Amino acid sequence: MAQLSDDCFAFGGPMMSVDEAVGIITARVTPVADIETVSLVDADGRVLACDVAAPLPLPPFTNSAVDGYAVRAGDLPQDGPRAFPVAGRVPAGVAAQSVAPGQAMRIFTGAPMPQGADTVFMQEDVHIDGAGRVVLPTGLKPGANVRPAGEDVPQGRVALKAGERMKPQHVALAAAFGLTELAVVRRIRVAIFSTGDELASPGTVRAAAQLFDSNRYMLIAMLRRLGAAVSDLGILRDERAPLASALKDAAATHDLILTTGGVSTGEEDHVKAGVESVGSLVLWRMAIKPGRPVAMGIVDGTPFIGLPGNPVASFVTFVHVVRPTLLALSGANQAPLVPMPVRAAFTYKKKAGRREYVRASLRTGADGSLEAVKFPREGAGLLSSLIDSDGLVELGEDIIKVEPGMRVGFLDYENLI
Repeated sequence: MAQLSDDCFAFGGPMMSVDEAVGIITARVTPVADIETVSLVDADGRVLACDVAAPLPLPPFTNSAVDGYAVRAGDLPQDGPRAFPVAGRVPAGVAAQSVAPGQAMRIFTGAPMPQGADTVFMQEDVHIDGAGRVVLPTGLKPGANVRPAGEDVPQGRVALKAGERMKPQHVALAAAFGLTELAVVRRIRVAIFSTGDELASPGTVRAAAQLFDSNRYMLIAMLRRLGAAVSDLGILRDERAPLASALKDAAATHDLILTTGGVSTGEEDHVKAGVESVGSLVLWRMAIKPGRPVAMGIVDGTPFIGLPGNPVASFVTFVHVVRPTLLALSGANQAPLVPMPVRAAFTYKKKAGRREYVRASLRTGADGSLEAVKFPREGAGLLSSLIDSDGLVELGEDIIKVEPGMRVGFLDYENLI
């Protein structure tokens, strides 16, 4: 179980910035220590538990980078084209032969270099004369078109680092080493539930005054994309005691508790009070839009995050609060989300001291530059805005106005989880 001490939190005062709020938990959370072994085909998305040093060099032998003819560097033509007898043929996967001085060897991409040869002429740069000899031109440098053993990764070098969140390219590198299994951090166990008498689960009867719960399904999908093992606790009603009991029970068997809804200050918003009755609260207001009502705290040493009930606010705060917390719990190396600079094609005003995320789509301007076009409506309850836009324009705390032509940072949805 990941644990978080309760002696490091402060509550009250002005709204915290996004970076301050996330820093409080991520800097103090203790990553889970449990390690398991998974097959290579199941390693995508998992967090590597141990460094992987190259057990062999890549490539493991010196080979040709092209289809062509291998020769010795000492035989390279100097004063004009020169004809060489072809001593043999080396396809890929066949043991190399040797090349005597004054000879050339037909060779194919990936085939091991013949002993004595160290340079390859591309087949399109040569021709065969009437005697069956290959005619090689001048101008090629020694060592051209050859991939030395270990050129990609030398043997013994740390090629995959602990904390790496495996992607297909990492899996490919492990496969190139001949590995079939990897040691990874066990999946982070996350308990999630929605709150609110106004919600009904899809597949159940919805009363006239109820909405089908969409946030929980969105968040479960996002959690699973980040490699978490999710316990879906369903919908909890707006009653303080059952909420507190559910939080305490979840803390005993999970590494993170995530809720959506019920973290505002209304009389029927009981999550904040429920956390305080069984644990400690870090904050419940953050300087972010959409998403100001975000609760962060601990219950019996387990981190708790309560997200807003509006779906867009829930999505945005998941990306910027839950995602870094989950990665910290898994011990993953975290690279900051770096917005792509684009040109604004909209006008927008905001308050200073608050980070805002504007839903936008990208288009190519008349001059070929990428432009961000703001979604026409701003409601944080508009699920369609997450479908009909490409990502988020990030507006920092010091920005108060956006005008057409201004450079802004854009975060593509595809890169946020």
